[in-house]
Amino acid sequence: MITYRCRAAFISDVHLGTPDCKAGYLLDFLRSLRCEKLYLVGDIVDMEALGKRMWWHADHSAVLAEIFDMARRGVDVTYIPGNHDAPMRGLAGQTFGGVKIALDAVHEGADGRRYRVSHGDEFDPEQVGRTWLVHLGEVMHRFICWTNRRVHKMRQRMELPYLPLSIIIKSHIGKALDYIRSYEARVAADARERGFDGHICGHIHFGHVRAIDGVLYLNDGDWVEHCTALVEDDTGAMELLHWSEQPAALGRASRELVLPSPAAALALAPLARRYRDLSELRPAA
Repeated sequence: MITYRCRAAFISDVHLGTPDCKAGYLLDFLRSLRCEKLYLVGDIVDMEALGKRMWWHADHSAVLAEIFDMARRGVDVTYIPGNHDAPMRGLAGQTFGGVKIALDAVHEGADGRRYRVSHGDEFDPEQVGRTWLVHLGEVMHRFICWTNRRVHKMRQRMELPYLPLSIIIKSHIGKALDYIRSYEARVAADARERGFDGHICGHIHFGHVRAIDGVLYLNDGDWVEHCTALVEDDTGAMELLHWSEQPAALGRASRELVLPSPAAALALAPLARRYRDLSELRPAA
């Protein structure tokens, strides 16, 4: 087993309790992870989906057990509920099984940079709508996820690595890219107004490392489509990791440089290409 060491790790949008959750990959990542701090940045258990249809897999229980085990081993675990596990927000300020529950957090990097950490649904105003649903349509989004799930199973039978088909499809839809761009701009603007060096969030299921007017926008992605986590090394550099049969670095931000990783172009070319294309977008003036 690979051992991945870092100072802090951030994961969100796991959506345990749904068939689309890639719990097996996440479980492998958590078992490989050696970190001081773990931030669960919302939508870990999809209580909204479970309220409509009860669905659960043994791997989902194993993910929760691993998180609590990490807390017992001394990892500082902070759980920031999102919109799909919003009932947990009522427990803010409490600790459950060694896991601290908070509405948001401030993370200070090893290099002294300060980041606000929140799920990110607060940046999705009413006129924009619920995440992707206005831009893709609820039916279209369900179909894309269903297709992604079927393609994944087929590729597993052929012993091929995971391909985030849904992300590639979304990245070709202009309205989805416009939504991503405006969302990132709102998050960065809020961090700047609050005096932070950056903001770490999830919510929109599109992991990204991007500098916007001197502020770092860091989205840790998800474990439904991307299978990504954001990690901080001992120097304070932030890196976005894809974790499946072929782990790859998709982006990195240090004090000196913000760039996509060359390794991504080799190990996960389709996804890396979409990151490159998205990073070329600029907020409207």
